[in-house]
Amino acid sequence: MPQHRPLEPASPWVEVVVDDHDWDTADPALLRTFLAQLVRIRAFEQYVLELAGAGLIHGPAHSSIGQEGGAVGSVLALTSDDTVNGSHRGHHQFLAKALHHVEPKGMDPLADPSDEVREVLLRTLAEICGLDRGWSHGRGGSMHLQWKEAGAMGTNAIVGGGVPQAAGFAFAHQRSATDAVSVTYFGDGAVNIGSTLETMNLAGAWSLPVCFFIENNQYAVSTSVEEATAEPRLSARGLGFNLASWKVDGQDPLAVHLAMTEAVDHMRHGRGACVVEVDTYRYFHQNGGFAGSAFGYRDKEEEKAWRERDPITITARHLERRGLLESGEADEALARARRVMEEIGGRLLEPVPDGKPGQRRIRPAEWPDPTWVDVGVRGDLSELDDAPIVAADGHAVPVQETKLVESIAAVLGRRMETDPGVVVLGEDVHRLNGGTNGATRGLAERFPDRVLGTPISENAFTGLACGIALDGRFTPVVEFMYADFMWVAADQLFNQVAKARHMYGGDGAVPLVLRSKVAMGTGYGSQHSMDPAGIFATSAGWRIVAPTTPYDYVGLMNTALRCHDPVVVLEHVDLYNAVGPGPADDLDYCLPVGKAAVRREGSDVTILSYLGMVRFVLEAVEEFGQVDAEVVDLRWLDRASIDWDTIEASLTKTNQVLIAEQGAVGTSYGGWLADEIHRRYFDLLDAPVRRVTGSEASPSISKVLERAAIAQKDEVIAELTEIARY
Repeated sequence: MPQHRPLEPASPWVEVVVDDHDWDTADPALLRTFLAQLVRIRAFEQYVLELAGAGLIHGPAHSSIGQEGGAVGSVLALTSDDTVNGSHRGHHQFLAKALHHVEPKGMDPLADPSDEVREVLLRTLAEICGLDRGWSHGRGGSMHLQWKEAGAMGTNAIVGGGVPQAAGFAFAHQRSATDAVSVTYFGDGAVNIGSTLETMNLAGAWSLPVCFFIENNQYAVSTSVEEATAEPRLSARGLGFNLASWKVDGQDPLAVHLAMTEAVDHMRHGRGACVVEVDTYRYFHQNGGFAGSAFGYRDKEEEKAWRERDPITITARHLERRGLLESGEADEALARARRVMEEIGGRLLEPVPDGKPGQRRIRPAEWPDPTWVDVGVRGDLSELDDAPIVAADGHAVPVQETKLVESIAAVLGRRMETDPGVVVLGEDVHRLNGGTNGATRGLAERFPDRVLGTPISENAFTGLACGIALDGRFTPVVEFMYADFMWVAADQLFNQVAKARHMYGGDGAVPLVLRSKVAMGTGYGSQHSMDPAGIFATSAGWRIVAPTTPYDYVGLMNTALRCHDPVVVLEHVDLYNAVGPGPADDLDYCLPVGKAAVRREGSDVTILSYLGMVRFVLEAVEEFGQVDAEVVDLRWLDRASIDWDTIEASLTKTNQVLIAEQGAVGTSYGGWLADEIHRRYFDLLDAPVRRVTGSEASPSISKVLERAAIAQKDEVIAELTEIARY
């Protein structure tokens, strides 16, 4: 018979329960601050629901009423140096962190708020209303609240989407040799999402000072925890990743505070990541001011039972029992907080001219300027003002024959020498003599603590890099082993990294470099071969670089690493071992943003291409010999960085254009580019824009079918033949 040996978790898992003695020995100033924060947040949320009911909130109003105890109890265990982020239901977390930042010594529930507190309430309300004086000038609204000065790094509308970023904040704290910690707030719904679990694993493996704070409010919209998981004790998730875990009553602010104090001490002493689960309850439905029972997924008795354990009621009862508050003063504190919100609202609202009594509208002067709509999608590149930028044409430094893959490791190594903030991360980048293609060869030996091999978890390590970039103290360089893996990390790449600068007001830098490999033609099949340029081009926020020579790679990577926008650097496997001109000894020059390279001058047709297709285009032109083509290597592919001047100058000579790319027609980069050229240069064109692309299907494993699926020299020759006929 086999033996069965019981196994024990490697990390502690405890429930923290407090009693009257704990309340009796707690600092009176702390308890009064509990109540002050609770009533201010409650009054704020009630006022938001009132505005939403009057149609003055555009978009959702995810109320946190009922859940304030977890936010207040946990935040008061932190400092302004500690960072937090949260989810779509994050008003209470944001306000708790911001109020604690401006009043670190505490607040009194019966005192008039300071000017700083009023400013926090005003700017937060303005942001939720979509107004210019909000934290992000109204762009973020209810679900995207950020005030980095207070350590509030941004709430997030994607369930679980902000969790990986919190690991990035923790990484930056740890690497900066501080004892600051990171806290990421999310609900029971996000517990089952891959990015959350991936990040728990990564944070545990790297011993990062991040707390996964689970607000178990019992329902993900209308789906109960018991329906969604076989283990409703959600802090049990931590045990699978060897994370110390706490469970606590989230309606009791002191219990939360004591548990969080233990968790913060655990992180500050270098013991790594942890989990805190608080059981709490949202009094209203997912959005708006109706109870959940109105929608049939919970009953009034359940709601009544939770309301009887309101965090304000619990706190007030203990304060009264200790003689720290007179009977009725808690109600007066809440009434005062409501009056303050009415006063603050009066700065944003006014009566509707000729409207009904009590009817209000947003003051017209409070709205953002509509012409500001696209400002801040990307930065203004002023960070490159002091960069050693060389001419876009020719070679500004001595060159020698070099393999492109060698130039990758060379320039990254040089930048890591000169900038201690550059860190490289990705799957296997620290092993195999430079990753799967040798692009990081020698770097792990030179910089062992800055070349970091990650678990296979693209969402987690991409989001972690996003957090590092938002923090601003380090510049992450992320390697995707294959470009197709971007679909695995699509939320982090396109909902998070790409949108962060604009969504949070347009001012914050997002310095992140993503190296993404294009491997079509190598026999790796449909899931390892795509060209992602067309996808990235549709995502406002990314800059896209496509180097074709070792010289270009060095200059463009140097520019990318100085840029405060996220930059994807595309690399084609066909070019890795191709030999071309590369810098002999100067690895510091930068090539300018938005400058293409004319690889061949001509007068009959302008051929626009990039990356590995440039070589096939040049070969096709020379072999066909009947069309004098001007070949333009675009280099920069994003909408903001296209070299329209070079394109226009070429079209003025040739009056027709061919866009040549290898990838599938469905995700074609040339599709949007052709449309833009037609709109910009219709009068210069003697014929519609021509295009060479791959087929509709993704490349297959079969050598024959793969060749049929992608474009190369023969497809360009076929199009040149058509051009020659006219």
